[in-house]
Amino acid sequence: MKFLFRGLMAPVLTPYSNDGLFSIQEDIIPKYAKYLSSIGIHAVLVNGTSGEGMSMTVDERKAVTEAWAMAVKETKQILMVQVGGACLKDVQELAAHAESLGSDALLCLPELFNKPQTVDELVKYLTYVGQAAPKTPLLYYHIPSYTGIKVSMPQFLAAAAHNIPTFAGAKYTDNNLEEGTQCLAVENGTLSFFLGCDHVLAGAFTLGFDSAIATSLNMLPSPSIKILAAVKNNHSSEALQEQRKLSKAINVITRNGGWVSTMKAAMSLMTPINVGPPRPPLTPLIDKQIDQLKKDLTALQLL
Repeated sequence: MKFLFRGLMAPVLTPYSNDGLFSIQEDIIPKYAKYLSSIGIHAVLVNGTSGEGMSMTVDERKAVTEAWAMAVKETKQILMVQVGGACLKDVQELAAHAESLGSDALLCLPELFNKPQTVDELVKYLTYVGQAAPKTPLLYYHIPSYTGIKVSMPQFLAAAAHNIPTFAGAKYTDNNLEEGTQCLAVENGTLSFFLGCDHVLAGAFTLGFDSAIATSLNMLPSPSIKILAAVKNNHSSEALQEQRKLSKAINVITRNGGWVSTMKAAMSLMTPINVGPPRPPLTPLIDKQIDQLKKDLTALQLL
């Protein structure tokens, strides 16, 4: 099974209330979808790392998916749903639910407690997930810095493609571009392969990547769009210049906190979409840190 979308996809942030209850603000999602569409982002990933999917209950994840599925009917954006990070039965339930809503693709983390130790074990796990949504392309979410799972990705992709009928590719959140470029050649390059590292987009695109799922696309899409266009037009110096701008902005944003916490703060400052705080156990920025972030973003002419 193939997933045909290529290009840039935003892993959307989940809007929570700022009243200490951390309730999901579903009414923000239609506005969020329209905002992303207006800035040139035509595909979204729901309930991923940036979306704090693993901090939500199954019912909450379903509600967020339903809200996005409804929103993209109007905006015509591609919808990918991350279903992993729970017990297998719940993952299968989330996969079936996403398929019932007409999601364009599924993304799935590996089992996070009884972790797969081999390629065969990982393939078997995703086979169970794929069986729950037999009509929807399934991609693997490779993020070893979080999961600790470091099987050979080229070997895994080849095995998954041959053994899972719905398998369509992976999100590769790793800066090991040597391994990444080997993955691009698996199945004669027919798998969908998304880079998940904002800091190395220019290098990855130069080496043959054509797609990315990057958090910075939510609030700072222009550099990534320009990087991809510059590489396609063989303008390597322009791509490098835009990458430096993007990396500098990301370093400023993430200077005073964790990835999701700082990205949510930047989103609420830099865009008309207020996504609220992260949900515990993640820690929101304090007022002093937000004030400093405002100053730093202003200095970069991003506010």
